Amino acid sequence: MLAYKVLEVETPYTGKELRSGWVLEQTGLRGDAAAAFLGPCRVVNEDLVDLDDARAGTYIESAAMAHVLIEHPQCRLDTGVLRQRMLVCLLCEILGERNLGVRRQGDDIYFDSRKLTVSIAAPSSRSTVIHLGINIRPEGAPVPAVGLDEMKIDARELLTDLLGRYGEELESCRHAQTKVRTIP
Repeated sequence: MLAYKVLEVETPYTGKELRSGWVLEQTGLRGDAAAAFLGPCRVVNEDLVDLDDARAGTYIESAAMAHVLIEHPQCRLDTGVLRQRMLVCLLCEILGERNLGVRRQGDDIYFDSRKLTVSIAAPSSRSTVIHLGINIRPEGAPVPAVGLDEMKIDARELLTDLLGRYGEELESCRHAQTKVRTIP
């Protein structure tokens, strides 16, 4: 079962939060756990964990984002990447239910050819950590971007809905593993 908390205090995201133990420190939640929060985003090149982006000399910036940081202990990176993609797909599903013409490309979501999200899954020595950032106000972004304010979406409500669905999906996957017999 995924435990999560939407933090009340605005929290900047710099990339240094993408580490094992950060969710526990902020929320007190252990195990499969997530923290959601609002705040500006500025990840300088040397703090990027995406090696392709780091080599290209890029950075991430947005005046305001809705952030999700999830830690899955004892989770291999391949499983973590699939969970990251599932999280992004669930966000795309939620936005699609609002009749917004969004499209997913890998782990990114676009609206009118402008980027709405950033996302990464990264391994630590004891877990996989996932970050999903959703633009609220994308001023400062290094690429054409769109935000939730322009789309008329409340960020806190969206985060609660997204993490609720993500937890339900994880639980459904766990249940699916218990209801089958071994085949030869």
